[in-house]
Amino acid sequence: VPKSLSLGSLLYEVKGAVAYITLNREHRLNAISPTMPKDIKEAVELANYDDDVHVIILQGKGRAFCAGYDLVEFAESKEGASQSAKRPWDPVTDYYLMGRNTSNFSSLWYSLKPTIAKVRGYAVAGGSDIALSCDIVIMGENAKIGYPPSRVWGIPTPMM
Repeated sequence: VPKSLSLGSLLYEVKGAVAYITLNREHRLNAISPTMPKDIKEAVELANYDDDVHVIILQGKGRAFCAGYDLVEFAESKEGASQSAKRPWDPVTDYYLMGRNTSNFSSLWYSLKPTIAKVRGYAVAGGSDIALSCDIVIMGENAKIGYPPSRVWGIPTPMM
């Protein structure tokens, strides 16, 4: 099991008995990219298979934990543009597509090792989904957590 590695949107590093998963999109306040959910799941699996790891700490690089989904990146992607051009927003389709991401975030909840979200700055929308998928959330004095999609779903989607 590697002790240090870059998984596209995040960094994975083991120091002693702690696996650090660091969201590494500082230029976008660690906003969720299309690959980040599966990167998180892969990093959790690495930590779970490493007998030297006893706990997983998830954190964001820079001044934010995670500012939710990167709406610019999703809007500019071919998949996002083609979806919005074909038909209006459909909550059932949205729920289906989000299910893939929330399943990956839930790997934190179902981890064999305890998971801790170390939150500073923003943890909003999808960022709060990720934080609340951990066993423990430790928030800094400057942390701001919120879930604007509650107007649609009522509760964070990973727990649905």
